[in-house]
Parts: sequence; structure tokens; C-alpha cells
Amino acid sequence: MNVAVAFDHRGVRLRERILAVLREDGHGVVDLGVDTDERRVDYPDKAAELAAAILDGRAERGILVCGSGVGASVAACKVAGIRAAICHDVYSAHQGVEHDDMNVLCLGSEVVGPSLAADLVRTFLAARFDGGERFLARLEKVKAMERGMRNG
Repeated sequence: MNVAVAFDHRGVRLRERILAVLREDGHGVVDLGVDTDERRVDYPDKAAELAAAILDGRAERGILVCGSGVGASVAACKVAGIRAAICHDVYSAHQGVEHDDMNVLCLGSEVVGPSLAADLVRTFLAARFDGGERFLARLEKVKAMERGMRNG
């Protein structure tokens, strides 16, 4: 699977571990940076880049990391077609895909360490959307909400 990854200046703390996991597991990586915390990079900018990579087909899923994961999740969800969530436990990381067709995993580098981040990434990428009738009906409601937005 091709996976887009993006980090703001605070999220960069998990960069090397996440990239290692993706490579170890044979995933293609669309690396959208950053690789240093020496200069501030705002998470909305990284969220927009990551969303574009998914929507234009360069990646099937994305991993977006900021300090808490909250800002990354808020920003990514502003893009129609992106279903992002902050996950700091493995249940949410797989259930979000299985039931909600989540396509972006958001992590907080100041909340989870490298070992848990590796588990979350692997769990997220191994999960598959259930496709059941009730889940499809809910996704249609989400899509209707996106269409109803002035700019969605």
C-alpha cells in the first residue's frame, strides 16, 4: 500500500520510527516531510499536502503527526473525502477503518512513544473497511454533509 506521511515541526519526533515501520512492512512511502524541528511548520499545511496525495491517488492512506494529534485531525477533516482521526489506542486505529473507512491516522508525538506509534501504524494499515450496510449508510451521511458545506 502507498502511504503518505507528513509531520509538523513537533511531530517530527516520530518520523524515523514511522518511516522504518512502513519500510519494514513493505509499504510505499510518499514522504511529505518535515525532517527537522529547526523551523516551525504548521500542521494545516501538512494536512493539506497529505490530503492532496490521497485524493490524487498517490497514496491510499495517510499518517499525519503533530504534537498532540488534535490539530492534525481537525485540519485534515476539513478536506472533503478525508476521514481522519486521532488514535492513541489500537482499538480506535482498526475500528476507525473497519466502521468509518478512516483514511488518515493522526498521532501526537508528545502523547505516544515510538513503540506504540509502530503498533498503531501497523494496526491502522492492516485494517480493512467492513463494507456492511449500516457502515455504508453512515458514510453516505458524511458525504452528504461534505456536499452541504459551502466549499465542500
